[in-house]
Amino acid sequence: PAGCAVPYGSMAAPGAGAAAALVQYVVLRGDLARPPRSWPLGAVVAQGCHAALAAAHAYRQHPDTRAYLEMGGAMRTVVLEAPDEAALTALAETLKQHGIDHQVWTEQPEDVATCLALRPYPKDQVHQHLKKFKLLK
Repeated sequence: PAGCAVPYGSMAAPGAGAAAALVQYVVLRGDLARPPRSWPLGAVVAQGCHAALAAAHAYRQHPDTRAYLEMGGAMRTVVLEAPDEAALTALAETLKQHGIDHQVWTEQPEDVATCLALRPYPKDQVHQHLKKFKLLK
């Protein structure tokens, strides 16, 4: 109803066109898959999955997250590479300072930050904070 206060009201994706522009960014540490660490590919992929799910769960009530999850097979995820833990930690701090919703995945029991994921956002709201990171290869 008009005039009712709605959580995140001004940030809601207003329609299908806006939902199509939503993207979830996942930033994985590239050094995990290279010597001397040399984690198996499956273990590295699992870190990204954990972080993406943690972010979607933590922000599940946000209208952009709901709209993104309702997109099904049209969901867009971009996986970027942070060179090491220091770069990942610095990115997390930058995102925090700018009020960008995200989750850092810390692998246990090693207590090692391996990945972070943003909740789904319109690309133009967050791309500036991520542009120095390349696509994960």
